[in-house]
Amino acid sequence: MTNHEVLQSLFNQLIVSCQALEDEPLHGGRIMAKMALAAQQGGAAGIRANSREDIAAIKENVDLPVIGIVKRDYPDSSVYITPTMLEIEELVSVGPEMIALDATNRLRPGSLTLEELVGQIKERFPDQLLMADVSTVEEAVAAERLGFDVVSTTLVGYTRETEGKKIYDDDFAIVKEILQSVNIPVFAEGNVYTPETAKRCLELGCHAVVVGGAITRPQQITRRFVEGISSC
Repeated sequence: MTNHEVLQSLFNQLIVSCQALEDEPLHGGRIMAKMALAAQQGGAAGIRANSREDIAAIKENVDLPVIGIVKRDYPDSSVYITPTMLEIEELVSVGPEMIALDATNRLRPGSLTLEELVGQIKERFPDQLLMADVSTVEEAVAAERLGFDVVSTTLVGYTRETEGKKIYDDDFAIVKEILQSVNIPVFAEGNVYTPETAKRCLELGCHAVVVGGAITRPQQITRRFVEGISSC
């Protein structure tokens, strides 16, 4: 598919984030590939996945567009979603249709700025679709200026500026502000736990909605049920 066709295939659709970190029970490419296949059979239009290994396994099992990331910690930066060119190169090697990276205003490892990193990506991989994972309206506007193809609310609540916030606070106020402030597609992501929340995001004008833990992390799903019945 062309980049335009990828974006069109995701319009008003559900993307399922199939991720399990090393300390989680479902960690591993083989398991995530099965999770992605189950998501496809359930009607998902796309998959978001972490690591070269998982993405390679997923692409062998499903024919949906994949949004790829690499989560990696560095000692000199709090940025961990596709933080450097090393992770970009790893992802390009397995061919995700889109690559997502932290697009907050924080410095990357080695004191690299977002503008510098995006410049390097555009120079080496000019046709690669890029998603900006942001936490604020200002970051979304900056991401569009830098040439990102898509902006996502992934990091709302996960930065110092937005600690404690949810995308659904005040009837999705931050989602509405981002939609009014940029012209590129906006993906809703982060604490989307119910079909009603997902539907509301699309009704507001989001291009697509990404759901992860509510579908693919059974330990989190179980914990919500346990907490819900704890007063009985």
